[in-house]
Amino acid sequence: MKNHILSALRLTLVMLVIVGIYLGIVYAGSKILPTQGNAEIIHYKGQKFYANVGQDFKSPKYFHGRPSAVDYNAAGSAGSNKGPSNEEYLQTVQKRIDTLKMQNPEMQNVKVPVELVTASGSGLDPDISLEGAIYQAKRIAKERNLPLEKIENLIKNQTETSLFDL
Repeated sequence: MKNHILSALRLTLVMLVIVGIYLGIVYAGSKILPTQGNAEIIHYKGQKFYANVGQDFKSPKYFHGRPSAVDYNAAGSAGSNKGPSNEEYLQTVQKRIDTLKMQNPEMQNVKVPVELVTASGSGLDPDISLEGAIYQAKRIAKERNLPLEKIENLIKNQTETSLFDL
């Protein structure tokens, strides 16, 4: 019994050292980033917004991001924890699909990109896919009285590629 307790204590100490070293490396690495590991804050009209946290855009003039399970509250980051077998979740997703198709009537026969109707794990993801942006392009062009090509060029110029897409 005494051997087991000593082994457990040794393992605990070793793991504390390993995890502590790992956390130190991650923390030091974050300090070399442009924001030094802090959120990028944007001040606009007296309000504070976080650039890396999703926002709820209701106006049809803007791209709509992913839905949020926490109403875009960064203090309460979380997913919904509901899966595809949950009837309530399926109804919520279907309602989002119906709303999205109503907002984008010219896209009725196009498959809705999944990230436009499902929340991310954190509930705060600000990014949408290229397909999600293209899905909304016609609505935005119409609302802003701009040629569709201008919106498509904006999407093309603002699309970030993954390191693995190169």
